[in-house]
Amino acid sequence: MTTLRAFTCDDLFRFNNINLDPLTETYGIPFYLQYLAHWPEYFIVAEAPGGELMGYSEWCVIPKVLMLFMFTVMGKAEGSVAREEWHGHVTALSVAPEFRRLGLAAKLMELLEEISEKKGGFFVDLFVRVSNQVAVNMYKQLGYSVYRTVLEYYSASSGEPDEDAYDMRKALSRDTEKKSVIPLPHPVRPEDIE
Repeated sequence: MTTLRAFTCDDLFRFNNINLDPLTETYGIPFYLQYLAHWPEYFIVAEAPGGELMGYSEWCVIPKVLMLFMFTVMGKAEGSVAREEWHGHVTALSVAPEFRRLGLAAKLMELLEEISEKKGGFFVDLFVRVSNQVAVNMYKQLGYSVYRTVLEYYSASSGEPDEDAYDMRKALSRDTEKKSVIPLPHPVRPEDIE
């Protein structure tokens, strides 16, 4: 039976099986500690019966961004209520390879959407590599659509060119007219993102 529990500092040394996937964005220990210190209630880990980490999740709702890692979720909320931009943002969603295709990512996304609804968000958004069609298709199945393309969002290694990202969104009940998901007709650069 999978156990969802609060993420602890010790988990930072146990989640390499989740973070070593080439499509998973990884961060330094101070980044994780910052989220753990500021939004501990939004930093969740999924643990398999044998004690191995399946994924972690960290998300927060502070006016505009929510973050998820699979079976780890990281996030927060951000934005402006007056401009109808208050939303949850998925920072990362990553599931350990041996625990994929079990519905864990969908469950984490559902939890994040519920938190965003309770916090009065208009939508949930996330960024995903254009080349990661498995993830893009999964998010589409969960009701997300491509809002815009962000040019050269992901830094490349080994001298390869930077990679574009899709900014995908799903409107929440507060956005009754679904304004937040009307696609932009042109791509943007990372510095143009609020």
